[in-house]
Amino acid sequence: MTPPRRPARQPPLAAEAALAAALGALQTLAFVHTGVPGAWLLPLATLAWLVWRLDLATPRRAALLAACYGTAWLLAGVWWLYISMHRYGGLPAWMAALAVLALAAALSIYLALAGAAYARWRRGSASDCALFAALWLLAELARGVIFTGFPWLAAGYSQVDAPLAALAPWIGVYGMGAVLAGTAAALAQAVASRGRRWGPATAALAVIALAAAVGPGEHTRPAGEVSVALLQTNVKQNEKFSSEHLPETLAWVGRELTAADAELVIAPETAVPLLPFQLEESAPGYWPALRAHFADGNRAALVGVPLGDYERGYTNSVAGLSAAAGYRYDKYHLVPFGEFIPTGFRWFTTMMNIPLGDFARGVVDPPSFTVRGQRVAPNICYEDLYGEELARRFADAASAPTVFANLSNIGWFGDTIATVQHLNISRLRALEFQRPMVRATNTGATAIIDHRGVVQAMLPPHSRGVLTGRVQGRDGVTPYAWWAARAGLWPMLGLALLGCLAARPWLGTGRGVVSRPSSRAAGPVNSRAFASRRHAHLPADHPQAAELLGRPGLRAAAAV
Repeated sequence: MTPPRRPARQPPLAAEAALAAALGALQTLAFVHTGVPGAWLLPLATLAWLVWRLDLATPRRAALLAACYGTAWLLAGVWWLYISMHRYGGLPAWMAALAVLALAAALSIYLALAGAAYARWRRGSASDCALFAALWLLAELARGVIFTGFPWLAAGYSQVDAPLAALAPWIGVYGMGAVLAGTAAALAQAVASRGRRWGPATAALAVIALAAAVGPGEHTRPAGEVSVALLQTNVKQNEKFSSEHLPETLAWVGRELTAADAELVIAPETAVPLLPFQLEESAPGYWPALRAHFADGNRAALVGVPLGDYERGYTNSVAGLSAAAGYRYDKYHLVPFGEFIPTGFRWFTTMMNIPLGDFARGVVDPPSFTVRGQRVAPNICYEDLYGEELARRFADAASAPTVFANLSNIGWFGDTIATVQHLNISRLRALEFQRPMVRATNTGATAIIDHRGVVQAMLPPHSRGVLTGRVQGRDGVTPYAWWAARAGLWPMLGLALLGCLAARPWLGTGRGVVSRPSSRAAGPVNSRAFASRRHAHLPADHPQAAELLGRPGLRAAAAV
């Protein structure tokens, strides 16, 4: 019998790691240029390459490749954090660059563990596709939840203009990412097998085609309209708290708030950047005049302003001005280092010049702001990253929001891709809940997004102006909103664990399990035969199989 052919030699680890990093960084384009035809295929292709290499790697090598892929992906996608820390925070350039690199590397540990587990547990069968999707889902959930989470660049956001977007109101952004990962694994398996294993890939592509053909479905219904005016202040971050520029900023905000004839006027996060006692000292009568203007009952406003004081604590808030009783929304999900100080890192935040950098946290499930029959649910800055937290407001369909309003200040990150990335995050939230999202921002993107995630109108970023339009509120609850309101991300975690359990490595069906012979067996144990049985499930082209088949006596055993 002819012994199996030894596989081609593995490429040098350094070269393969560099290629993994390059492809990880490349896919960042799909999170920015989502509207370019075919851009959504880029993450699919780079992920398929990663799976192909993991299929041939030892667990240790797989962990390194996945870590390089993930670190470069995040580094290319959130490099703009350097601007906030160096240009506006005052950190030395080298320290700011090192901090961004450390963050990207730390967040990629989850993906590295997923890569190692996949290499360890895969069985060389169609179930490997489900295993990779489950491990990818676990890694993204961990990144989005642990240590308050940082789900920016979750894989599903690259699909906001792709066929997979039809799944958003069903399974949310994490589910979309898992489907993307499973499809990539299926394609990798099909190509690596030279077309002998097209079954999983065909099934995955059929699901995507069906989603594109059927669409997301209409789970909500129209619930009236409201006219809006959205202010874009365009204040540079280094001028926001400057005594030289502050009077002009306050004057413009006050003038536009009172001049707008829309039913709802919204000014961005910290449009008024002073605590109440500071505002009264700097501009006496400013806030009482705004309150009096909107007390006549014809119009209402949402204004980003910090509330509280240094003694009792302060919050990053939205104040509602109308004829009704006062409304206040306090930001719940705070940004580490920028809005609260993690334990043990005060030395780091002290080095940065961040005014109002230690906010108190708001309540988990705040009420909506009612205006003209619409229940408007504010969220501040990157709170719209956390769909599972917004979903808590949908537990009672009768009081669920009809409109989302995001108030942001992305000026911290300059004129970078952060603006369009955040816009696409808001678009996906609109898709998940089938609710319009209006965005009032400092430097962009100030926009009106409908319940299908389509941008209806938008101001040019980094310009001062007011965007006006009409917004159609929506009633009803999507499947995603229903289950996420009741169970958060637990269903996603359960699906991920079930996918991993399907590998059943501890029952002898996975790569890492050794079925040791019974000690009662007659005769001595033949270590070489035992090793051949242990690794008999390895594909012939696996590097570990190559190593074993290269040992004297094992080639014949494997052939038998």
